[in-house]
Amino acid sequence: MKLTVNPIKKARIEMLPLIDIVFLLLVFFIYAMLSMAVHRGIPVSLPVSSTATTDKQLLINVTVQPNGEIFVDKEKVPLESLSAVLKNKSNANDESGVLLFADRDISYQHLYKILDQIQTSGLERVSLQAASNQQ
Repeated sequence: MKLTVNPIKKARIEMLPLIDIVFLLLVFFIYAMLSMAVHRGIPVSLPVSSTATTDKQLLINVTVQPNGEIFVDKEKVPLESLSAVLKNKSNANDESGVLLFADRDISYQHLYKILDQIQTSGLERVSLQAASNQQ
């Protein structure tokens, strides 16, 4: 009886499955970064809405705390100079807009004073932010 022995093949590391996994991870992290909302403001208790969305195209964050203090991108600004600060931040860019993060406990009148200052600065795109009540 004659036995034939197959020659031993060298082990190979397959690169295609590794490349597939790397591309899947890359796509996952890119998608995760694009879906994240960027908030450069001060944390406040936002009002709740069932249809709340964040407009990621607006560039300037205005945050109003419960005590009435106003922050533009983490910089404290008095109400009287809010218009001038927003003009400087927008730099005559027609694409600029404001994300307004107002605490749910501020008065309606105070909110309108802030909106008047934003309108005086020449910025027309304003998005009032709210927290989503979806779990």
